[in-house]
Amino acid sequence: MAADRPCFPTSIHRSTPNAIRLNRALRMSRRDALIGALGAAVVVTGSRQGIAATAEQDTVVPLFMALSQRLTDRDALDPRIGNALCAGIIHAVPERRDQIQKLHDFMTGGSFASAHALAVAAEHQDPVFKAVIQDILTGWYRGLADHKVVVYRSALMFDITKDAIYPKTYATGGPFYWTQTPPEVAVPTGEPALSPSKLVIEPT
Repeated sequence: MAADRPCFPTSIHRSTPNAIRLNRALRMSRRDALIGALGAAVVVTGSRQGIAATAEQDTVVPLFMALSQRLTDRDALDPRIGNALCAGIIHAVPERRDQIQKLHDFMTGGSFASAHALAVAAEHQDPVFKAVIQDILTGWYRGLADHKVVVYRSALMFDITKDAIYPKTYATGGPFYWTQTPPEVAVPTGEPALSPSKLVIEPT
């Protein structure tokens, strides 16, 4: 049964642990080589698919950023956040990719002095644009996309008060307090002193 015996050096009792490990590592079997080659092929294929997906996504991200700047009335927005928001929005609703492109074409085909003007005209042009605009604004102002938090402190809703009040990063309740039913709140019985006013959201 000599063939079944492991092939150790005759001087194994004199070898150091590192020399033993090196000797075993160098004896790569055909099976190990095949597994390694297969793994490398999978990695290369996956990398190519990832590169292709990134290249495809890059075509819509600049359009998403241009729309975002117009809809938020801002000269500059963080491209890293925009990339993540765009990916989340499209992942949640794949149709948003084509809708973002169409909305961008509509924006560039006209002249809109403000986000309000673009939103009104876009919804009048195609009612589905309303949902696209809501997704974009929800992403930037609340930091949410695909029902997940993409950003917190950098959400635009904190910009107005960031010079005085910084967003909290801790919970005010006990452990897992959000899983419990919130306490009942009495319905207000008072009457407003002023008549209703039209809601106007000022650009920040």
